[in-house]
This record gives sequence, C-alpha cells and structure tokens, in this order.
Amino acid sequence: MKIGEKVRADIVAAMKARDEHRVTTLRMVKLALENKEIDKSEALTDAEETQILTTLIKQRKESVEAFTKGGRPELAEKERLEIGMIEAYLLQEAVEEEIRKFVRRVIAHLQKDAGGVRPGPKDLGTAMQVAQQWIRAAGLRADEKLMSEIVKEELAK
Repeated sequence: MKIGEKVRADIVAAMKARDEHRVTTLRMVKLALENKEIDKSEALTDAEETQILTTLIKQRKESVEAFTKGGRPELAEKERLEIGMIEAYLLQEAVEEEIRKFVRRVIAHLQKDAGGVRPGPKDLGTAMQVAQQWIRAAGLRADEKLMSEIVKEELAK
C-alpha cells in the first residue's frame, strides 16, 4: 500500500476515534501529497512521497527549535507529536553508526572504481548520492544533514 493510500485510510480511522490532532495532521500530509501530484500531473512514486514526508518533518523540526527558543514549550510539543505521526509512514531511520558504515563502504567502492585513488572532498556529491541509494536499498532512511557531515568527515581522512 502506498503512503497516500495509507494516510487516507488512517484519516478515516482517526475520525472514527475522534482524534482531532491526528485528523488535522494527516489531512495536512494528504494535502501536501495531493498538491505535488497535481503539480506533477501524474501519480507520485514511493521516493517522491517519501521526500515530501521528509520535507514536512524537517519543517516541523525547525518549528520545534523556534518554539523552544521562543519559550513556547506547548507548541514545540505539538510539533513533536506531528513529527512522530509523520515518521510512522517512513522507513526506519538509520543511526549514525549505520550511516558511517555505509559511507565507508561507498568510499572504498569509489576508490576501487577510480583505480585505487582515494576520493577527496571534491567527490562529496557523488559519495552522498551513492550512500543515499545504498541506505534506501537497505530499507532505511538517513537524515541528510547528518549524512553530509559524516561524508565530509570520512572524505577528509
């Protein structure tokens, strides 16, 4: 079942349970997915749906930070709850050590492909792209900011 279909089914369940916050959050997710589908004029792929949810989570994390700095803990907590609801539709997030292992394997692979020449900072984009593909293929997802930091660290070695 695609993410959009699951969200629609969960909206009905949340409405029956009279869970207003969940209904509101899931409607917002559904609207974001539908808007992208309208813009694209065709059905979204799984990767596109995942990217939209990742963007929604990123926006909420920024809001949590802003509300926390602004002394609004109740609003920050509301955003955290929404993050949890949205994350339930995504693949499991890889922890830092898993990401680091993938990045090291990617760098070794790139080095082998380059005839033994170790990739450097100029190869950041390629390493990021390959690492992201490998992580997704493993059924995981990774925070891009964290992954970027790890790739930069490993390439600088």
